[in-house]
Amino acid sequence: MEQPPSSGSFHYHLLVLGAGPGGQAAAKEASRFQKRVLLIDLLAPSPDGANWDVASMSSVNVAAIRKLLHQASLLGEAVGDSQKFGWKLKERVTHEWSDLVEAVWEHVKRSALELRAELTERGVTYLSGHAEIVAPHTVEVRYPGGGSARLTAETLLIDVGERHRSPGVPGGREHCVSSDDLFHLRRPPRRTLVVGGSPEGLECAGVLRGLGHEVTVMLTPTFDLLPGFDRKMAQKIENHMLVHGVDFIHQHTLSKVEEMEAGGGDGVPGAPAAPARLSVTVTSTEGAPRREEFDTVVLAAEREACTAAIGLECVGVKRCQRSGRIQVNDGDQTSVDHVFALGSAVVSAHRSPPPGLWERAGTLLARRLYGGDAATCDYADAPVALFTPLEYASCGLTEERANLAFGEANVEVYHSHYWPLEWTVPNRDKNSCYVKVICHIPAHERVVGLHVMGPNAGDVVQGFAAAMRCGLTKRQLDATAAVHPASAKVLTALTLTQRHSEAAALRGNC
Repeated sequence: MEQPPSSGSFHYHLLVLGAGPGGQAAAKEASRFQKRVLLIDLLAPSPDGANWDVASMSSVNVAAIRKLLHQASLLGEAVGDSQKFGWKLKERVTHEWSDLVEAVWEHVKRSALELRAELTERGVTYLSGHAEIVAPHTVEVRYPGGGSARLTAETLLIDVGERHRSPGVPGGREHCVSSDDLFHLRRPPRRTLVVGGSPEGLECAGVLRGLGHEVTVMLTPTFDLLPGFDRKMAQKIENHMLVHGVDFIHQHTLSKVEEMEAGGGDGVPGAPAAPARLSVTVTSTEGAPRREEFDTVVLAAEREACTAAIGLECVGVKRCQRSGRIQVNDGDQTSVDHVFALGSAVVSAHRSPPPGLWERAGTLLARRLYGGDAATCDYADAPVALFTPLEYASCGLTEERANLAFGEANVEVYHSHYWPLEWTVPNRDKNSCYVKVICHIPAHERVVGLHVMGPNAGDVVQGFAAAMRCGLTKRQLDATAAVHPASAKVLTALTLTQRHSEAAALRGNC
């Protein structure tokens, strides 16, 4: 590739390593200030060897893929419900896995083209290849087709994302797939073991069960169900998934994965779409091993940042030895003045911030660097949504964190189950949907946490997230006019407190 023209002592003002949402946003915003910007998509291979490019590596697009798959599962439920509404099906409805995978990845390809076009329009230079920091302000890029170049920049920004950690057990690397790579499979996964109770693990399990596959989720002693999320909400999600056919194994670890018979078809046009038959050994905390047969094993527990081979040690950027995550200050700056980092590759005290928040962080970083702005990203009260079988979304504090911050006596929790109108005709899941509003009593019952478990929960929470940033109180929430017959109206009419419910339960009155 021809070297870019030099201006001053550096080729670029900003060089972004990785195509995460924060890096993309920072690159676009920096170009708005007439800065020379280069974004290098690292093509980091997954544990399965699949290369992830600018479209699929970005957690924005990974989240979009998970929502599309969630929609595929919901459509299966809708087919069943439709008959209660008078629709007559002339033939048995079946699901074709390959058609779903093809449709999803066509969406990914379109997103890639649109993103590259937008970067070009904004004046951002995009490169695809393997990059490594080799000296202060200097990155060496090796291109997929051969050849390399050394490029310099005044400021480096790292947003390389993360991948699931290999379990380090016999057969783990050879015979397991990560939750990121599950939907690269050409053949149906059939009977599946999901290792780990992470958000993406539960989302994968829910989608597969909704598509008709047999699924078991194994929760490990070191990685329980939805760590960092509200514990009572996590338990409700598990209970709902249990009722709908997802099995759970608690306090077990993966010990061995053996191939009993070879499969075929993955990545080979015309090959038989048959999964390998796997013998999986798991061990309980009491030390008792058990063996079961599965067609697919999905890794969805611990993740590590893709920072091992990008030359951080060359310039002294500090990172966590186990997770690979980079240490940053409140301004997203690493231990090296001219190197910044964003996204899931950084050490964070916050619960899995959503991709939209990293976009905000990237935009604000560029404004601080080039626009004279001092604002930093506020990670508090960030709304987040999980596309589990029954969608869950929240904003603000969990009940546990509210009690820790304010004291249990100063926290009131209003809650209620509800039944969406569209579920009444098919008589589906009457007591599954649930809302919880957490209030700080001394602050005029200011809403510090809001949790919704039900259809379109993410869309419901989005509006309340804006209200919470403006200091929403319970009294203001109660005074809000409700849209009838929308499900969200339940949030404007909460009178039952969790304190009273638990007291009634102890008295045996409910």
